[in-house]
Amino acid sequence: MPAQNAKTDQTQANGDSSRTLADILVSYGALDAQKAKQVKLAEIQTGKSQEDILMSQKLVDETSLTKAKAELYDVPFIDLASVPVSPEALSLLPQEVAMRFKAFPVSVDPVAKQVVIAMTNPLDLTAIEFIEQKTGMLVKPQAAEPSKIETLISTGYTTSLAKEVSEALHEMDTGDKVMMLDVSKTGVIREEKVAEIVSHILGFAMKARASDVHVEPQETSTRVRYRIDGILQEKLTIPKELHEALVSRIKILSGMKIDEKRVPQDGRFNFRAESDEVDLRISTLPTAWGEKIVMRLLKKTGGIPSLSELGLRGRALKILQENILRPHGIILITGPTGSGKTTTLYSLISALNTSKVNILTLEDPIEYKIPGVNQVQINPAAGLTFASGLRSFLRQDPNIILVGEIRDQETADLAIQASLTGHLVFSTLHTNDAAGALPRLLDMHAEPFLLASTINCIVAQRVVRKIHDSCKIEYSPEPKVIEEVTNILGQLWRPAQPIKFYKGKGDPECGNSGYYGRVGVFEVLPVSEKIGRLILERNASGAIDKAAREEGMITMKQDGYLKVVEGITTIEEVLRVAQE
Repeated sequence: MPAQNAKTDQTQANGDSSRTLADILVSYGALDAQKAKQVKLAEIQTGKSQEDILMSQKLVDETSLTKAKAELYDVPFIDLASVPVSPEALSLLPQEVAMRFKAFPVSVDPVAKQVVIAMTNPLDLTAIEFIEQKTGMLVKPQAAEPSKIETLISTGYTTSLAKEVSEALHEMDTGDKVMMLDVSKTGVIREEKVAEIVSHILGFAMKARASDVHVEPQETSTRVRYRIDGILQEKLTIPKELHEALVSRIKILSGMKIDEKRVPQDGRFNFRAESDEVDLRISTLPTAWGEKIVMRLLKKTGGIPSLSELGLRGRALKILQENILRPHGIILITGPTGSGKTTTLYSLISALNTSKVNILTLEDPIEYKIPGVNQVQINPAAGLTFASGLRSFLRQDPNIILVGEIRDQETADLAIQASLTGHLVFSTLHTNDAAGALPRLLDMHAEPFLLASTINCIVAQRVVRKIHDSCKIEYSPEPKVIEEVTNILGQLWRPAQPIKFYKGKGDPECGNSGYYGRVGVFEVLPVSEKIGRLILERNASGAIDKAAREEGMITMKQDGYLKVVEGITTIEEVLRVAQE
């Protein structure tokens, strides 16, 4: 079979001549040795390549096969899911050419005249030669999964800024001298194009459900990262030359000083795309390569979720609902930054918001405006702090008070005084678990007997990403994973056999992450008589936590694992946020 031998020689041109695709897959653990033998036998009997046999029989997944091919061909493998789209690279290669050769331009180095291209067949010399002639650059081929290349060719070109960026750069080249001399003319030359780039960045953020957008200058380019479902993802790179214009445009929109580049600035503006409107909080920071901008997106539409929509259920939900209906006392929400504390506070306030009660909130900043609630933004420069605002609140005849955060002894004392005089007080504290809140307040010199009598309950929380329902698949977990879940859940879990867990396969809708949206994992600690005694005795958080568990508290990790066995989230997500 001379044709087959020629094919085998070509595929092994750069690698170890004795190793085949099947051998590499066995070394990865993606294929067992017995199946590899069958593939090699089928190759001899049918004359088909190992790749064709592996694909037709679906013996390995696409990613493993592509990585093995990359090793066999001795070319780099590139994960397109984690690579940002470069409008500059896309402008070099038209979409029709990319589709024809199943090749996606990843990045470009104009100085070295090189372009990195992700290809389904990185040894396709005809395609490489054609692209080199078309672009006038040296092609550096890299191997990537065919499905990811197809997705990026269909979506990358439509969502990229290739046209706007290339036009803005062209205008910049022609008017460079004018721009260097006159800042006002910089804006005039490219204002329209830069405005389109900013609109695109924000429009994509809204479509992708991002909570923050980071525009970060680097040595050779500017990268744009989006925080989607709590995780930062790099989605776009913009030529370094456009960074100044981009920053100026955002500064003008948010009412900042465009000529002040040495100190951090804050601002805000609104942005509307189709039916949605967002309130944007803008923060600038001078860095080594220029000013970095972070834009926090606060949705004006969409409403505040209910407690059950947040992920609270069962005993935890019942305890919290009972405690928020008490006429006085303190309810604390704890967790690190970005764990959803503010959202939970807003849900609690919304549940209590009627015309019969006077609700006052003291926040930094006010993230959502709630009709019927008197919301106050703290302003330390004007002397309005959490402590001074709380003191004034008591003269405003409130029923319910929300204090954004207890940061110091004075705020803690005033919150306790407010609860003792017949008010229901909600606040947050930065501690890792519910039991840790009590020693933290004792460290702020709060009196133990007052804490024991005023705190109703403490909620600790984290947020995990939810599995995307549209691409959810089941799998059999490893025995050690089952053992870990069984040990943590104990009596809470009665598994059916065989045990199946779930994960997201990844599709274009969820950005190939397998996750879509977020849900909270909670532990709710009611201050019972026994826990009250432990506070009076100034016990450590470990003793308080142990007593709460004995009284039936479900811990954050247990709540997370219950959501894993129900197919809401994955084991990796729970370990990411709730691992002690």
